[in-house]
Amino acid sequence: MQEAKLEIREGSWEALGPEATEIRRVVFIEEQGVSREEEWDGRDGDCHHFLALKDGRPVGTARLLPDAHIGRVAVLDWARGQGIGVALMRAAIEAARRHGHSAVALAAQTHALAFYARLGFEAHGPEFLDAGIPHRNMRLLLGDS
Repeated sequence: MQEAKLEIREGSWEALGPEATEIRRVVFIEEQGVSREEEWDGRDGDCHHFLALKDGRPVGTARLLPDAHIGRVAVLDWARGQGIGVALMRAAIEAARRHGHSAVALAAQTHALAFYARLGFEAHGPEFLDAGIPHRNMRLLLGDS
């Protein structure tokens, strides 16, 4: 059996938005109960976007804000546990490095703290609620690597 091919595309909201919208709708709005108003914050046009495709099928997304925050990391339920989230994060981190940022930050859902920690992120500050979901802020220094 041939291994599934994973591709990460980078681009604007205009280019990747249709597929990213559907993934975020399913993961955040349907699965996690985030309101449409909170999910669609009006910042997508300013962001650098990432779209993961498995065998050509859109399965995950993330965005990099101009201030080097990574957000809206989402992988469809059936595609989780296959390295897609890691590939999206690595692409976003590398893009931040290319854009000259010395660090990246994110607000992690607390259930995902270990996932981000494995990528080198360190949690700081107290737990807080965002869209009714517990989060903690995390940061990764990029250095010169």
